[in-house]
Amino acid sequence: MKAEVAEKMPSYDICYLNEDGTVAARIAADCVNDMQAKVLAHAMKLEGSKKIEVWDGVTLVYERPQQIN
Repeated sequence: MKAEVAEKMPSYDICYLNEDGTVAARIAADCVNDMQAKVLAHAMKLEGSKKIEVWDGVTLVYERPQQIN
């Protein structure tokens, strides 16, 4: 009997940025949806980082603090 193939979860990149905008750390994570990626980003927050970005491929799905244009 063959095992059923599970649906592939989307892969997210979680970036922690320094005050000058350089990347302090980057984590690749498989999450079920954007919300799970956002929660993980805050749970894993790197001490001293000034900004969090969550990317789904080339799409920015979350950032804190938000940019105001």
